[in-house]
Amino acid sequence: MSGQKTFYLTTPIYYVNDAPHIGHAYTTLACDVLARFKRLDGYDVFFLTGTDEHGQKVEKSAAAAGIDPQRFTDEVSQNFRDLADFMNYSHDEFIRTTEKRHAKASQALWTALQENGHIYLDTYSGWYAVRDEAFYAEDELTEGPDGKKIAPSGAECEWVEEPSYFFDLSKWQEPLLKFYDENPDFIAPPSRRNEVISFVKGGMHDLSVSRTSFSWGVDVPDDEKHIMYVWLDALTNYITALDFPEKDAELYKKFWPADLHMVGKDILRFHAVYWPAFLMGAGLKPPRRIFAHGWWTNEGEKISKSLGNVIDPRQIVETYGLDQVRYFLLREVPFGNDGDFSHRSIVNRINSELANDLGNLAQRSLSMVGRYCGGILPVPGDLLDPDEQILGHAEQLIQDIRGHIDAQAFHEALEVIWGLVRAANAYVDAQAPWQLHKENPARRDTVLYVLAETIRHLGIYIQPFMPSSAAKMLNLLAVPENARDFRHIGSHSALIGGAELIKPEPVFPRFMEADTSEMR
Repeated sequence: MSGQKTFYLTTPIYYVNDAPHIGHAYTTLACDVLARFKRLDGYDVFFLTGTDEHGQKVEKSAAAAGIDPQRFTDEVSQNFRDLADFMNYSHDEFIRTTEKRHAKASQALWTALQENGHIYLDTYSGWYAVRDEAFYAEDELTEGPDGKKIAPSGAECEWVEEPSYFFDLSKWQEPLLKFYDENPDFIAPPSRRNEVISFVKGGMHDLSVSRTSFSWGVDVPDDEKHIMYVWLDALTNYITALDFPEKDAELYKKFWPADLHMVGKDILRFHAVYWPAFLMGAGLKPPRRIFAHGWWTNEGEKISKSLGNVIDPRQIVETYGLDQVRYFLLREVPFGNDGDFSHRSIVNRINSELANDLGNLAQRSLSMVGRYCGGILPVPGDLLDPDEQILGHAEQLIQDIRGHIDAQAFHEALEVIWGLVRAANAYVDAQAPWQLHKENPARRDTVLYVLAETIRHLGIYIQPFMPSSAAKMLNLLAVPENARDFRHIGSHSALIGGAELIKPEPVFPRFMEADTSEMR
C-alpha cells in the first residue's frame, strides 16, 4: 500500500541462561497485542523478538551443563521459539545474537562509535554482576550477610580488574537530558521516566564496553583479545534485524527508528540511557519510545527458583486456555505496575467477564436468532433511540481503544470494550426480545440485528487480545475474513439481513474452581 503507515516494535531479546517463564510470556504478549492492533488499524508492522546468547553468564551456564556455548544456546533459544508459537504470537522475525549478521552489525556500530571518538582503551577496575551482566558503582551496592557486595537487583557482585575499552558515557549527560526534555513520551510510564532522569542528573561514569576475562561474545574490531560488552552487543539486535549496516537496507530505511521497545523495569537503564547514547554517538537516531512494565508475583509471593514458585506459561495455558490467559494477564493490573497471579483471580475473570458477560451475550443473542428466526439473520426495521445509542457506542469505541493502545494502557482498552459488553447486556434486558417475539416480531428482528451488529464490533475489537476466540465469534456471524479489520467498524456491509448463521456454540465456557486444586 503506497504511503502506508509503519510501526516497528520489539521485545527485549531474552537471555538464554534458563527456561522461559511468565515474565517472558507477558512482555511478548503485550507486544503481540499491540502488533495485531496496529495491523488491524492499517499499519505495516514489523514485530521483533529473539534471544540474547552471549556473555559470561551463558558461558558459565553452558560449562555447568557440560556442553559448548553454541550448542547450549541452540537448545535454550529453541525453547523461546517454541513458547512464542505456543502463545500464538504474531512476530515477524526471531533474532539470535549468535547469527553472523549480528556480529557484523555490532562491529559496525562499534566502528562508528570509535571513528566518532567515543571509544578509548584503558583499564577497568570495579564491581560487576555476572547475573545482570552489568557494572555498578560502589554507592549503588549493599553488603550481604556474608560480606559480599549486592547490586540493587539482588545479584552478587565481584571485583573486576582488566584492560577494557570504554564508551565516553560521562559526556552524554546533557545531550540525554535535552533529548528527554524534547521527547516527553520517550520513557513510560511516568514513574520510570522520573527514575531515569534522576539517574542521569546524578552524573554518569564512562562505561566499560569490552571484556578480556572470557571469550563468548562478539570480537572487538581489530583487537581479538577483547570481546564486546554483552549489552552493546545485545542492544544492537534492534537494528541488525533491519539489515543494518547494509548500504541499501530497505528495512532500516522503512522502520528505523523503532516506535517502541517494550522492556521489563529491570533493564530500563540499558535501553533508556545506554542505548540512545550509543546510537547518538554513532550518528544514528534513537528509538521513539521505551515502555518498562512491572513484575508478577505468585499468590502474593515473589517469584524465585529457590521458592519453587516459578510460573510456567504452558501449565497455566493448558489449565485455563490460551485466550483466557492472554486476557487475564493484560486485564488484571494496570500495565506498567507489578501484578499478582492468583488462580482464584483468573477463574473469577474467566467466569464473570468472559463466560457471563461476553460469552453469554453472544450465546443468548444468537440463540434467539436461531430460535425465533430459524437461524437467519433478520432484516432490521426503523432504528429507535436505544438502537442508535448502542450502535453509536459500538462505532465510536475505536477512538478510545486506539488512544489506550498507543499509551500501552491495555487494561484501559479492555475496560472500555467491557463497557460496551455491559451496555449490550443491559440493552438485551431492556428490549426483551423474548417478549417482543410474542408482541411485535418486526421490532424483535430489529433488536436482534442490532445485537448481532454490536457483537460483530466486539468480535473485531477483541481480536488483538484473544485472536482465536474473536475468530469463533465472528464466524458465528458469518463475517467474511476480509471484513474483520478496523476499516469495517461502523460499516453495516459485513452483516447482511437474510444471511444464514451457524448454530452458536459457547465461545468462553465457565471454569470450575475445583479444577485448579492440583496447581496450588
